Amino acid sequence: MAYDFNADDVFEMARQMEKNGANFYNTAAEGIKDAQAKKLLLKLADMEVEHEKTFAVMRAELSEMEKTSTVFDPQGEAALYLRSLADTRVFFEKKIDTSSLKEILKAAIEAEKDSIVFYLGMKEAVPEKLGKQRLEGIIKEEMGHIRLLGKELVAIK
Repeated sequence: MAYDFNADDVFEMARQMEKNGANFYNTAAEGIKDAQAKKLLLKLADMEVEHEKTFAVMRAELSEMEKTSTVFDPQGEAALYLRSLADTRVFFEKKIDTSSLKEILKAAIEAEKDSIVFYLGMKEAVPEKLGKQRLEGIIKEEMGHIRLLGKELVAIK
C-alpha cells in the first residue's frame, strides 16, 4: 500500500528527531571532561529543544488540508510508524566518541546531513496539496545547524 505523507506527519517526525538530537548532545556532554566543550554541547542540546519548539509552531500553522490524513487509521498506527521512522534515523544510537569535541562535532554534522537527506526524501513523499512546500522550513533549519556546527569545528585548534 502506498502512503502519501502530509506536512503534519513530517513535522511530527522532525519534532521527534530534534528530541533525539537533544539526547545525543546531552549524552555527549555527560561523557566529555573539558568544561568548555561540555558547555558547548549543552548549548547545542538546548538549541535542539528550541528547534523542536520551532517545528511545533510551524506545525500549528499548517492548514487543515496540510494535516489531512491520507489513510484510514482508527488504531493510530500511523503515529507509531512515524515515531519509529524518526527514531531509527538521525541521531539514533550513534556511537559517540567523547574523546574529543572534534569527533563529537563531526558525528553531529554527519547526523545533520543525514537529516537533510531524509527530509528531501520525505518532501518527495508529500503531495503539493498536503504541504510539500512547508518542508523547506525544516530543511533550512537543518542547514543552519550544519553551518553552526561547521563554524564550531573550524574553531577547534
